Amino acid sequence: MEEVLAKQYAAADARWLRLWMQGPTKTSYRQLPVQVGEPAPDVELIDSEGNPVRLSNFWKESPLHLFFLRHYGCSCMKERWGQLREEYPKLREAGAQMVAIGMGEPERTQLFIKVREIPAPVLCDPEQRAYTAYGIIEGTPPAILHNSDWQPDDEETGRKMMDSRRDTDRRLVDNPWILPAEFIIDQKGVIRHSHRYQYCEDFPPTTVLLGAIRAAKQS
Repeated sequence: MEEVLAKQYAAADARWLRLWMQGPTKTSYRQLPVQVGEPAPDVELIDSEGNPVRLSNFWKESPLHLFFLRHYGCSCMKERWGQLREEYPKLREAGAQMVAIGMGEPERTQLFIKVREIPAPVLCDPEQRAYTAYGIIEGTPPAILHNSDWQPDDEETGRKMMDSRRDTDRRLVDNPWILPAEFIIDQKGVIRHSHRYQYCEDFPPTTVLLGAIRAAKQS
């Protein structure tokens, strides 16, 4: 397990640095993404144990709160999970289950769930097929870094950032530019609410999610 994780992290580290130096390339929609009122893409992924699962397996049971993550070391996603751990009972009581999608392999995802104390299933999408199907795009440097300076090909700054966080739960891996998104999907597989983040900490209000869950149950 440790050897597998070491190889996965080495590849994820290299991917982060390459994409950091390159900069975001998908900051706008080439075509309109899936919208509220349209069928949710029923993508097949694998869970943290490596078992294949379709998204419809979840929304057939109850309205689904589908959460697309940034990379597993993202600080703003750590803050969001802190909120969600408190809000999860309210969302469950309202009648929805939550499922997250991340870019890690099953082994890294298992560790992420354990370290961050994630209360919901996290599915694995290292090839970002679901991200593409749901129209998840990248943020500009200001949307991700705010007022911090960024320049293309700045390997020195990238490596300093990586080294400062390598031995923490905020390790910089995978895609540094991807934006999160949260959807509410009803039991017919129709999107009832979409929240595509405009910047890293653009968290949706709980009241909006609860209202969307109520509407999904009534559809």
